[in-house]
This record gives sequence, structure tokens and C-alpha cells, in this order.
Amino acid sequence: MIRTRYAPSPTGALNVGGARTALFNYLFARQQGGKFVLRIEDTDLERSDKKYEKDIFESLRWLGIEADESPEQGGSYAPYRQSERTPIYQKYIEKLLGDGLAFYCFHSETELENEKNELMSVKKPVLHLCEYRSMDPKEAEILKDAKREYILRFKTPLGRKIVFQDLIRGELSFESDLLGDFSIAKRPDLPLYNFAVVADDETMKISHVIRGEDHISNTPKQILLIEALGFQTPQYAHLPLILGTDRSKLSKRHGAAGVSEYRAEGYLSDALFNFMALLGWSPGNDREILSQEELIREFSLERVQKSGAIFDTTKLEWMNGYYIRQKSVKELIKLCTPFLEEVGLMKAQSARFASEARRVKRKAQKEYLEKIIALEQPRLKKLSELPERVDYFFRAPKYEKDLLRWKDMSDEELRIALQEILLIFKDYAKAGGSELEKTFFSKIGSGDKGRLLWPLRAALSGKKASPGPFEIIAVLGVEEAQKRVKTASALL
Repeated sequence: MIRTRYAPSPTGALNVGGARTALFNYLFARQQGGKFVLRIEDTDLERSDKKYEKDIFESLRWLGIEADESPEQGGSYAPYRQSERTPIYQKYIEKLLGDGLAFYCFHSETELENEKNELMSVKKPVLHLCEYRSMDPKEAEILKDAKREYILRFKTPLGRKIVFQDLIRGELSFESDLLGDFSIAKRPDLPLYNFAVVADDETMKISHVIRGEDHISNTPKQILLIEALGFQTPQYAHLPLILGTDRSKLSKRHGAAGVSEYRAEGYLSDALFNFMALLGWSPGNDREILSQEELIREFSLERVQKSGAIFDTTKLEWMNGYYIRQKSVKELIKLCTPFLEEVGLMKAQSARFASEARRVKRKAQKEYLEKIIALEQPRLKKLSELPERVDYFFRAPKYEKDLLRWKDMSDEELRIALQEILLIFKDYAKAGGSELEKTFFSKIGSGDKGRLLWPLRAALSGKKASPGPFEIIAVLGVEEAQKRVKTASALL
């Protein structure tokens, strides 16, 4: 059976690169009818933190990337945290020691650092061929007890060419002489990355290792360990790096953030899921909007590109806007309400023990909010934009009088324009509620329409950019609109 895994370290919030790796593993497993495993690599005890583990779980769940086996759900190959798998690692490390394929290295950190600097100074490969690799195991045990400062290394065979078939990049090969005797554990019960991942992938029956191309250099070391332990070699696929628009490695300056930050910014999970799927993969045509079901059905490793994938924030915002427009107004209200409550434009309300009068008021508030959301829905790129765009619907706007000016209007011309607007409102009321927009345009005639419509819109919203004045009045109501124009007139 096809079994993939995503194995993050809980040393930071889940970022886009990690989420994309999880997504490709998930899509491949689903497309192939296999299983997707979430494993937590928390052997770095100093940096690992439960809050980051929680962030990983919540972010993947929000994105819709559901694991078949995980620390939360359990599974046939539990436990799924490395910190709980110590006996497994110890068994296989002791096997390597017993077979003479691993050894104790007693060099101090200072000695190793000096060796590294010396190799770099003469421009030689930085690797460690350890003099302790040939020490008698009995002597090593005595020295281990005496020194107490050591590390376990793999006895890398010399003169080997390690070849493997990458499902994305084709055949890759490495010379074992350029690997050195690499470290595998700090102690028999405290493994390091390359060893732990090999033991975990074997004991969890992982068939495909799909990960970032920055792990290519780890693969020959892992293959040597797999051979030494008699394990089954998984198939490897190394994904392209995610790059900024300037083609440098993605960083915060390109807009890169944790998945939870994108969620807090008001990106929709469907939009981010769709966007990330196209970071290094395409369906083979120009389509850019694909549902989760379509992505699962069409995903394949054959169409994953080798070159870096560009993270374009502008494209993400466009895609998010598309998904916002696909939501019903009721769905969007539910998504937007927390953003409005956060800045105090709305108060969280409990439905419990509400009086009839409060229910009626709440219904009116809901209808009012529906009008606001429907008005802004076509323009939104992120939900977080909404409070700043619609605050004037919840409280009277504040602005300088210069905002009211159309082109080079003088104060007197502006005062006259506002008075004309108020007279039009009065004529509209006398006409018994005929269409307000028609009333305005009939009064304006063939003159400069901006002379009245700009001050009207600015007085209503207090913003340089907003929906048109009649769209705003349809939400605010004529009475509130008149009140705001009077307030504007008082500024003069």
C-alpha cells in the first residue's frame, strides 16, 4: 500500500513550505488510495514546544489536510512522536554497534570545529573521517565510561557510489567518500535526524518519502543506513524550493508567513489549499482554480517541476478574492464576524435568554450586516480588509473637510454643493420615495456630476475610496445619509 508521511519538528509555527510538503504527501496518498501519516519529530528537546505541535495540528486541520494516522488519532504504527519511540531507536543503534557499522567518536566539539575551519580554509570538503572508526569496541566501551563526552557515528564505507532514482529529478548519485563518518546519535537513546527518520520510515512502512529538495543531501546517508540495517528502501521525490518573486529563497520579506498568520489575515483555507497545490505542480493546462476533489483526482508526481516555485502574494490575493466571491452572504457573515468583533465594530452576542425585543433588534442587525457584506463581497481580497472598509457603516466617519472637495472646489462652492444635496434629499422625500439616484441625476442635469456626487460619497463614508454613494445610502438609509451630509456642511 502507498504510505506517505509529513514529519515536522515542533520548533516553530507551520510555515508555507512545510504546509506545501504536507499537502503534496496528502494529495499523492489520496490520489493513489493510500494512507497519509503525520509524525512529530521532537527529539530536539531544547527547541521543541507543545504550542508549536498544537499549531501544526490546527493549521493542517484548518487547511483540510487530514491525516489517517497521527499523534492525535493514533494508528497501527504508534507512537507517532519521536520522543516516545526511544526503545525502537536504541534497538537499531545497538544492532549497528554490534555489527561494527557504528562507533563511538570521542572528539570534542572544539576539535571538530577546528577541523571544520581548517578544511574550509584550504577549500576542501567539510567532512569528518574519524580516527576512532577502527578502535576496538572493548576499548571504546572503556573510553566511553572514562570520557563521558562522545557521539555515535556511522562507519561510512569508502569508495562507494550511491545511486537512487528520484521520482521528480531522475537518477541521482553521490560518492561515499564525500560523506565522511556522519553522526547518528548523541547517545544510544538519543538519535539524530538521519538515523531516526530511517528507523521511523521503516517501522511505519512508509513507501514514498516526498520532501523538499534541501533534503537531497541527506538521502545518500539514509540509504547507507537502510542498507546497513537491512530495511526496505522507500521511493524518494524531492520537491522544488519555494522562491520569492525575485527568485531568492522565500523569506518574510516576500510575504512568507505561518499558516496561522494567513488564517488570521483573512485568507480562506480553500484558497490557500489551491494556491499551495500550484507551487511546483500544475494540472497540465492553464487552469488555476481547482477544488480539493479535482486536485486529489488530478495530482501526480510526474507533473511536479524541478525548478523553484514562485510564491506570488498578488496571485494569492486574487485567488482568495475569487473564493470569497463564491461564498454565500450567510457563509461570509460567519467568517467576517470575528474580524468585526476584534476591532469593536460588533459585539459578540449570546442567543441565550434573549427577550423578544432583543430578537427583533438582532434580526434587524443581521439584515443590516447582510447588506454590508453583500456590498463589499465583490471587492474583498482578504477578510481582514473588511473592518477598515466598512467602519463607517457602524459609526459616523471622521475626516478633514478637504476630503469633501471635488477637484479645486473653494469652500463656498463646496458649501453650496452640500446645500444642493440636502435640497435634493428634501425633494426626494416630498416625491414620496421615488428612486433617489434618478432624483439626483435629474437635478444635476448635464453638469459636472462629480461636483455633487464626490462630496456626497465622501460625507457618507469619510474615505477617499468606497462604494458609490447610492450603494452606501441603500445600506445606511436616507435619514442617516441626510444626517451625515448636515455634519459635513457644519465643517464649513
